[in-house]
Formats: sequence, structure tokens, C-alpha cells
Amino acid sequence: MSNNSNPNYFRLGAFVLVAIGVLIAVILTFGSGKFFKQAFYLETYIKQSVTGLDAGAAVRFRGVKIGQVTSIGLTGDTYEKDLPFDQRKQYVVVRMKIFGEELTREQLNHFVKENLRARVKSMGITGVNYIEFDFVKNASEYPPLPFTWDPMYPVMPAMPNETDEIISGIQKFIASANEMNIERTQKKLDDVLMNLNTMMVGDSKGNEGFIRSVKDLNLLLSRIAKVTDKDELNILMRELVGAVASLRQTITSIQGDTGATLENLKQTSENLNELSRIASQSPASLIWAEPPPKIVLPMNGTQSPSGAPK
Repeated sequence: MSNNSNPNYFRLGAFVLVAIGVLIAVILTFGSGKFFKQAFYLETYIKQSVTGLDAGAAVRFRGVKIGQVTSIGLTGDTYEKDLPFDQRKQYVVVRMKIFGEELTREQLNHFVKENLRARVKSMGITGVNYIEFDFVKNASEYPPLPFTWDPMYPVMPAMPNETDEIISGIQKFIASANEMNIERTQKKLDDVLMNLNTMMVGDSKGNEGFIRSVKDLNLLLSRIAKVTDKDELNILMRELVGAVASLRQTITSIQGDTGATLENLKQTSENLNELSRIASQSPASLIWAEPPPKIVLPMNGTQSPSGAPK
């Protein structure tokens, strides 16, 4: 009896295992929500190394996951099989599955024109890489890689990895440093230092130098400080005040004498005008008339009385 029941137990156990497997598959499929999601595919071409980027890696737009990498290969094996090996471009072709409604060619071209680019980025110290989509400002510095084949999916232009850009910049700097004439630069620097030293300490050809000029300036300032000492300055101010007072008195005296002289000259001019009038009206009176009073010219601001005898 036990021999007849063994096949039934085996069938029952197999049925249970299959049922559990189907249930797990249904949970994984419908639970993840990807079964009903719309998606489309893009691909990009990269000329640098993509170490750390594997199939299944995330595709993100400004940090938000929008898809995943489906495959990574070389254009030589995908599109350039008919070309000689030395004529193949050997780009890295990365194909991506993007969740959401499919973009039209016009929409994709518009985003590309607005500098939307793909770039391999790192998650940090883990070394795991992913594809990042973003609008970049310096996209014009990295034109899309040229190709001659008909791509299977729409192409999103890519930019070099940031690490590769840093390494490339260091290499350019080292190359430019190697091209510099270090010996000539050192000679020019020595000349500049020598001229600076001469300007500071002077030479034996009449150039005293900046340091000597500063010393002379300090000596001059000390002498000025002595001249402008408080006591000597007070004496100088008193002398200046006395000189100003004496000058004022002299000017006042000159003004008084000048006023008297002008008054006398005015009176003399009036007398001469009167004499000229009489001569023009009655010339005979000048001969037969009594002599006019004697005119005394002003002397030192004084005048003797009219008609006084000599």
C-alpha cells in the first residue's frame, strides 16, 4: 500500500512547488508595477571608458530614476562589422530603457537643441556608475560624436565623464608646463629681483635707493618738528602780529597824507580855472588890474595864507 501511495505524494509536492513559484512570479511582476509601464529605448555613444557601468544600472534625470541600462557594447561589433578594423570608430554604445510615453523625434531633437545630454556619473565611494540626463551649459564645447550608420534607437548625445575631464585638464596643464622655457623664465625672474633690490638699496651711480630716501624724509620731518616747536612758534606768531600792526599804521599814515595832498591839488586846480576864465573874459584886467594873490604850492601838506608877502 505504501508503494502505491508514493507517486501521489510526489505529484502533490510538485504541484505545491509549481504553485508557489507561480505565486512568487505574479507578486514580483505585478507588485513592481513595471508590467504595465510604458517604455521606450534610447542609445548613446561614449568615447571614453565606462568602467563601473553595467547592464541594469539606473538612468536618472537630475537624480530621479527614469529608466535603466539594458546593454553595453561596442559600435564595432554592433554597427561596423563590415568595415576594416582600423576604420572602426569603436564607440561604446549604451542602450537604455526609459519609462514613460515614447518621445517623438521632434521632441527629442528639441531637448537636444536645449543642451540635454547624457553623462556617466559615479555614486560616490562605492564606484557604481549610472547614466545621468541633464541640461548642461557647456554642451557646445562637446559636439555629438559623428557616425555613419543607421542607429537602432534614437540617439541621445553624451558628454565625457567629469573624472575624465579633470584628468584631461591635468594632462593639458602638464603638457603646457613642459613647453614652457623654465630657464628663460628663471632668468627673467632674477632680473626682476635684481632691479627691485637696486630700487630699494640704490647703487653706486647716484641712485640712493628707496631706503635712503625714506631716511632723508625722516630727517626732514624731524627738522620741521623742531622748527614748529611750541615756544619758537609762539615767538614767530608774536613777531608776525607786530609786523602786521606796523604795516597797518604805515598804510593809515600814507592814506592821510595822500588825502591832504589831493585836497590841495584840487584847490590849486580851481584857482587856475578861475584865472583862465578871467583872462578869457577880460584880458586887459590882467594888465591894469591889481595883481592877484600869490598862489603858494602845497609843501608837506601846508599852505601859507593868500597874499602873504615874501
